Amino acid sequence: MKQIAVIGAGTMGNGIAHTFAQSGFTVKLIDISEAAIERGMTTIAKNLDRMVAKGSITEDDKINTISNIITYTDTKDGVVGCDLVIEAATENVDLKLKIFKQLSDICDHNVILATNTSSISITQIAAQVVHPERVIGMHFMNPVPIMKLVEIIRGYNTSNEVTKIIMSLSEKLGKTPTEVNDYPGFVANRILMPMINEAIETLYNGVAGVAEIDTVMKLGMAHPMGPLQLADFIGLDVCLSILNVMYDGFKNPKYAPCPLLINMVMAGKLGVKSGEGFYDYAEVKKAEKVSKQFMKS
Repeated sequence: MKQIAVIGAGTMGNGIAHTFAQSGFTVKLIDISEAAIERGMTTIAKNLDRMVAKGSITEDDKINTISNIITYTDTKDGVVGCDLVIEAATENVDLKLKIFKQLSDICDHNVILATNTSSISITQIAAQVVHPERVIGMHFMNPVPIMKLVEIIRGYNTSNEVTKIIMSLSEKLGKTPTEVNDYPGFVANRILMPMINEAIETLYNGVAGVAEIDTVMKLGMAHPMGPLQLADFIGLDVCLSILNVMYDGFKNPKYAPCPLLINMVMAGKLGVKSGEGFYDYAEVKKAEKVSKQFMKS
């Protein structure tokens, strides 16, 4: 594989593009919004700057990585000549089905189509595609350039050949691919999201405060980040979406999202990306805004 297309320039999409480009692949980063592409490329540049500062890569490595990324706002133009297309759009079933229907129409039938979904059925997505055996899940972890795991999800029709290719490709990126089967939440989120939801229930029931809950899990269970802080980092809207997928898939009340989570999402308190979730990130957002204004001046 030489050319990779990534659809979506948000947190996961730009991280996936960064990772492939740093490994020497030509990456076509696609988003319908020029502003989203600009934000994505800015994030990639900042992350590369941090790596240079830490001495993990050189300035030349940074320049080469950025030069390996070409941006597009038209999907049809962006996927031309690509061997693999990775969809990394918002975790929304209807949106993903629409994207894969479009990819089925515009991509050659030998192009492998992957989705970075963290919970949605690969089999359902593949049903939109001619030759569904070429559809597979590549669930990267955030932040993509750092986290080693890639959850490789086989749909009902995913072929052994495609699975083998994607497992090998993930290893070439320096990742550790782990093959799982197609059930709601797969492995990572089937275990993680109920824990986060239970932490929110614990807060909702007044058992302890935010900092106290996270402290217990960090110091008592050796978690690098408490579940409420992690939820903020993931995005509370994303957590809610994943829980809803699992609840709908299993019809089991243990996956029902906590009312507090639902209310926070409706109120626009989504975590780090909105400036407030279980923690207040307003000062961080303010500092970033001042920094951007200073750079422009």
